[in-house]
Amino acid sequence: MISSVISSNRTNQLNGVQDCIAKDMLSVNAVIEKSLYSEVTLVNQVANYIINSGGKRLRPMLVLLSAGLFGPIKPEHHQLAAVVEFIHTATLLHDDVVDESAKRRGQNTANALFGNAASVLVGDFVYSRAFQMMVAVQNMRVMEVLSNATNVIAEGEVLQLLNVHNADISDDAYLKVIHYKTAKLFEAATRLGAIIGNATADEEEALSQYGMHIGTAFQLIDDVLDLSGNVLEIGKNLGDDLNEGKPTLPLLFAMRHGTPAESHAIKHAITHGGLQDFSTILSAVERTGALQHVRLVAEKEAALALVAIQHIADSPYKIALQNLAEFAVKRNF
Repeated sequence: MISSVISSNRTNQLNGVQDCIAKDMLSVNAVIEKSLYSEVTLVNQVANYIINSGGKRLRPMLVLLSAGLFGPIKPEHHQLAAVVEFIHTATLLHDDVVDESAKRRGQNTANALFGNAASVLVGDFVYSRAFQMMVAVQNMRVMEVLSNATNVIAEGEVLQLLNVHNADISDDAYLKVIHYKTAKLFEAATRLGAIIGNATADEEEALSQYGMHIGTAFQLIDDVLDLSGNVLEIGKNLGDDLNEGKPTLPLLFAMRHGTPAESHAIKHAITHGGLQDFSTILSAVERTGALQHVRLVAEKEAALALVAIQHIADSPYKIALQNLAEFAVKRNF
């Protein structure tokens, strides 16, 4: 009963985004289901488990909405939307192994169920299938954007790994990780929609900027929810990032503005991992206004996203992108 209420709440929050592309998203899901097939049973099991585990499908939506700004949505848009979701899925499979995560989207992670080796190898399969589908579109610009994006995302993963247990990281260095690891695929999704929609160079750049800012805002709110969200709604345990020794913007802000004791507790937790002082850290985060500060940073990113597309002609697709900017910062999952 609780899970059905949460699912309904999630649907309601995204209604203003999904309405004009509802049929197209069904087509994307059909492409995803068909393209995931493998003659290897374990590949089917792991890939279908992760792809059907309750994701928001935001990145495919961005491909479709961006394309819709410039003309009718066509089958190649569905194909590219599925490609972007596959790249995202592959990164999740690999991420959960690196992070030793046990929960995602309220369910056991694929590596918890099938083991690390299977998760990594099926992640590789999903990546390679995405590139097969990308080549089938026969557009060199598309291949350029996606190959560059996957390379940058991989660099972001390594940067994040290097920053684990580093409590001395600067805000700018942390934001660089967000831009590489998370926002880059948002940017690629919106740029792809513009490219396939035959947008002008200026329009393509505008959509690229929109995607980068929305992706940044999205990750910043994820950081907020990691320290304040409803466990059932966010689908993972509170403090997962801290437990893994990952410095996030709310923690960095609270460490700089907390009392000496609070700052020491946060620094120790980042440096060594674990949640032994979690209640103290949560109190520091609340007392220093760290969550409000990061929400403001996210809201500024969302505002910049809206500015980037303000000159684009009005349409239901533009309204949906504007609604998505609001959802990115007001969501609770």
